[in-house]
Amino acid sequence: MKQLLISIIRKRNPHFTFHPALSSSMIFWVVLEKCIAILRGFKLLLRFRNPKMMMLGKKVKFRFMNRLQFGKALRIDDNCYISAFGSGGISFGNHVNIGAFSRVIVSTSMSAFGRFIRIGNNVGIGEFAYLGGAGGLTIGDECIIGQYFSCHPENHHFENTDISIRFQGVSHKGIVVGKNCWIGSKVTILDGVIIGDNCVIAAGSVVTKSMPANAVIGGVPAKILKMRIETFEPLRKAV
Repeated sequence: MKQLLISIIRKRNPHFTFHPALSSSMIFWVVLEKCIAILRGFKLLLRFRNPKMMMLGKKVKFRFMNRLQFGKALRIDDNCYISAFGSGGISFGNHVNIGAFSRVIVSTSMSAFGRFIRIGNNVGIGEFAYLGGAGGLTIGDECIIGQYFSCHPENHHFENTDISIRFQGVSHKGIVVGKNCWIGSKVTILDGVIIGDNCVIAAGSVVTKSMPANAVIGGVPAKILKMRIETFEPLRKAV
C-alpha cells in the first residue's frame, strides 16, 4: 500500500517519501481522514459545482459560492469560513491548502464593496489565517505560509479629530505576494504592500512597505535583513 500511495503523491511532489517511523496503521488513519474529506467535498454537487477532488474539513462554510472559482484538490480544513462577497470573488489555484479556523473574506460591506482574493497553485496556508480582499489580494504560486497569517488591504482615514474614525471612509490599494515566498507564523501584511518573488518573511513581522524579490525580511515594522541574491528586481503594480 505504501508504494501505491507514494506513486500517487509523487505526481504532485516528485521527492515525496514516507518517514521510516510511520507505521502502516498511522498511514491508514491519515488516508482514511483524507478520503472522508473528499467525500465531504462531494456535497458541492448539491450546489451544482464540480468538487474537483476537493477535501473539506468539518463545519466549513461557503458564502456567495457563485463567485468562487477553484482548481483541483483544494483542501479546506475544519471550521473555515469562505465568503466571496465582492466584485471579483475568490479564486483558488490547484492544490491549495487552507488551515483550520481560517477566514477568507473578500468584503463585509455593502457600501465599500470589496474587490477579490486570488491564490495561485500549490499554496499552503496555516491555521487561523485571516485573508481580506477589500482592496484586492493576490498570493502567487508555490508560497508556504505559517499560522495566524493576516492580510488587510484596506486603511481607515483618521485625519479629522472632530469626526469618528468610522465615518471618515477607507482607502484601498491592494496587496500582492509574489511567487515562491516563505512566510512565517503571525506575519501581518498591510495595505499597499507588494512582496517580490522568492522572499522569506520572519515570524511575527508586520510588513508596512513593499519589498523587492529575493529579500529576507523581518521586524516590526519589517525591513530587509539580507538578500538571498544580490539583485533588486522592479516591483509589480498591486492590482
